[in-house]
Amino acid sequence: MLRPPLSVLTADLPSTVPFVGPEAQERARGAAFKARIGANESVFGPSDGVIAAMQAAAPDMWKYCDPENHDLKQALAAWHGISPDNICIGEGIDGLFGTTARLFVDPGTRVATSAGAYPTFNFQVAGAGGEIVTCPYVDDREDPASLLALARREGARLIYLANPDNPMGTWWRAGEIQAMIDDLPEGAVLCLDEAYGEFAPAGTMPDLDVHNPQVLRFRTFSKAYGLAGLRVGYVIGEAQVIKAYDKIRNHFGVNRMAQVAAEAALADEDWLDTVVVRVHAARSEIVRIAHENGLEALPSATNFVAIDCGHDGPFAKALLDSLIQQGVFVRMPGVAPLNRCIRVSAGREDDLDIFEQALPKALAAAHG
Repeated sequence: MLRPPLSVLTADLPSTVPFVGPEAQERARGAAFKARIGANESVFGPSDGVIAAMQAAAPDMWKYCDPENHDLKQALAAWHGISPDNICIGEGIDGLFGTTARLFVDPGTRVATSAGAYPTFNFQVAGAGGEIVTCPYVDDREDPASLLALARREGARLIYLANPDNPMGTWWRAGEIQAMIDDLPEGAVLCLDEAYGEFAPAGTMPDLDVHNPQVLRFRTFSKAYGLAGLRVGYVIGEAQVIKAYDKIRNHFGVNRMAQVAAEAALADEDWLDTVVVRVHAARSEIVRIAHENGLEALPSATNFVAIDCGHDGPFAKALLDSLIQQGVFVRMPGVAPLNRCIRVSAGREDDLDIFEQALPKALAAAHG
């Protein structure tokens, strides 16, 4: 029987997976992780009120979701002080990246990003036939000046920047991001990934300007709100640009439970504040553990800490592999020189106790 042909674009793409999930690793090793501190999830979860809202909504899951995401969109508009017309809700930021790529990228369209930046964005651009062009990080930060120069030189239609950054946890202040926005090349769109914004210091994110069609700002309920498993995020932009998403988005992509949970999470400001405090405490504990083992931790404005292992990528990979073998799930950047680091998500006290016990053994194994 003949196998039906794939599209030319799909057939030519390599089979890549941006992230190998901890579940796949657990299946491969035949055991569950003792500490799951690698995927930048919120181990603190959603609030009791959000859980109660989901339980109350559970009997209605026989219904399709509201394809307009009306109630959640209204709540987000009130939260940000903008119009619902400036918001599109999607299946997490990753899903929205896919829709954005389809919206702006034709085969051969060039898209500017930093070598080693969040890989799912690149994955979605490649799936739309785009061509990724990159510049290096500077001092472990994505560099706005380099990205602007690259975009001008290559005629890039999209520019990707995460602030705060994943995988390094570094950040720029609002004024520096605004200066980048003011200097965007004509016809280019800045995709500003602000997934970790709730954890950042005050003054990190510039004020919203929903009248600028060259800026799209991506937010999520996966991190501070503890709803990574439900896949719900949103993009803020100029009304006509946002309206264009309706032409191609998956209108039933954000399920009913996700809509209910996200709206309840948005209303629970006390829990958000509690999570931010706990994350700050966990970051400090990760820094302490790193320092006591002779390692340097990068300053972080996220819910994780990048730890400089003091050597090269192969050494960091050996360290990571040893941690995995001991049941500690962490990740590392994939591109040099960022890959000299491992990345440890904020965990509960018992998670970090396990990490603290495993790290000296992993270092010994890596040196050995």
